Amino acid sequence: MPSTVYFIDMRAKYKENFVDKLGNLLEISGLDRTVKKRGLTAVKLHFGEIGNTAYIRPVFIRKVVECIKEIGGVPFLTDANTLYAGNRSDAPHHLVTAIQNGFAYSVVAAPVVIADGLRGKSETAVVINKKHFKRAYIGTEIVQADALISVAHFKGHELSGFAGTLKNVGMGCASRKGKMAQHADVAPKVKAKDCVGCGECVEHCPAKAIALVENKARINDDQCIGCGECVIVCPNEAVKIQWNASVPLFMEKMVEYTSGVLKGKKGRSLFVNFITDVSPACDCTPFNDAPIVRDIGVVASTDPVAIDQAAVDLVNREKALPGCCLKENTGPGEDKFKAVYPKIDWEIQLDYAEKIKLGTRNYVLEKI
Repeated sequence: MPSTVYFIDMRAKYKENFVDKLGNLLEISGLDRTVKKRGLTAVKLHFGEIGNTAYIRPVFIRKVVECIKEIGGVPFLTDANTLYAGNRSDAPHHLVTAIQNGFAYSVVAAPVVIADGLRGKSETAVVINKKHFKRAYIGTEIVQADALISVAHFKGHELSGFAGTLKNVGMGCASRKGKMAQHADVAPKVKAKDCVGCGECVEHCPAKAIALVENKARINDDQCIGCGECVIVCPNEAVKIQWNASVPLFMEKMVEYTSGVLKGKKGRSLFVNFITDVSPACDCTPFNDAPIVRDIGVVASTDPVAIDQAAVDLVNREKALPGCCLKENTGPGEDKFKAVYPKIDWEIQLDYAEKIKLGTRNYVLEKI
């Protein structure tokens, strides 16, 4: 049975602006059935890296917040800390980044709560018993939330071809340990020439898996628990993530984590994809290239698989914008994401999500 995906385009008029249309979309797609009175409601989004401007505009997020409040819910904006060292790798920097990019309370009327705590270690192990993982390590504040509203910026991605709801939920809600488990099969690696033997990683390693040998940090792979703490605390960026998981394996792991985030939230999750500023790469980069297609609109659904399938179909139906990075597959009906990342089969994430019964790729698009 196909799932319903609701869609609004970018058109607006004097009596109904785009923000009003967004509120209508949320109402029709079932926000009032998802959010309960006094329910703590996690609005999961990406605050954007400093220098990136393709992320969702705060004014749109404010409308989501207003709609939740009208129902009687208690919304908070959230994301989990990044695995890599940067402007969102710990809660203080993450909060500052969110505010600098426009997500201050005075703008969006909701507080920002970092889902996995100060250093990405506030996590809850959720039993999922899937092919790759028995447990998924999810940011505790998301697990404890009464409802989850995923608001994703739909764009290209270097590892999954595209990034939408599945990645916003599966990767975005994982703690640092969970992100490490998805990205790499082995422990981080120390780049010896950059290591000065300061011992910061030794001091912070919760598994006691790091030792100084001849004034250089050395990681015991068998003892390492993959939390990624050493990557963050190294002042010289000498500890590197080993991006060694194959692309198909990465996508399957990401989808399994999505199932972990949604466990226990049946009927209490709603998914929204903004198909605007469709940049070729992730919002984690400190820049964004020109969009590959025009701004198309917004889709919403209670099915995390159907909404991503609908979004990728809407993008691929478009003609590529002149001046973007695409050199082939520029016509309507041609695969834009395959043109950006020719070695990545983005369908893997959708196929596997359907296989583990997260949703269906079969959908009906209902334009509002």
